[in-house]
Amino acid sequence: MLSSLWWIFLISLLSATLLPGGSEVLVAAQVCLGSSGLLLWLAATVGNTLGSFVNWGLGRFLLHYEDRRWFPIKPQQRLRAEEWFKRWGRWSLFFAWLPVVGDPLTLVAGVLRVHWLTFLLLVGAGKALRYALVIGLAGLAGC
Repeated sequence: MLSSLWWIFLISLLSATLLPGGSEVLVAAQVCLGSSGLLLWLAATVGNTLGSFVNWGLGRFLLHYEDRRWFPIKPQQRLRAEEWFKRWGRWSLFFAWLPVVGDPLTLVAGVLRVHWLTFLLLVGAGKALRYALVIGLAGLAGC
């Protein structure tokens, strides 16, 4: 059980960074295997939030490498996320779990120097709600 929670944490963390991947299916599968919903929720939420914090750090400290081939977000993606952020403000970070715009949004938050605590609270709340829904729906499905 503990080993599967570490995997959930790690996969959730990596999937929130700019690397491709997703953790929802793995979390739902663990619910179906009888893992504790609360522990799954905690591991996935903390891991995914910390992964987004990695993006924040990239935006805060490494954006000057944006023109390099290896940099994971292209300027067009960043500009799109900046427009989203300018339109909705800091509250848009609650939606950092969304596909396509979520990862660049967390990078832009670093670029725009959003305070780290504000970032963690808003991003963490959105991701916590998302994983609660994933776990709840998986439980309702009855696996």
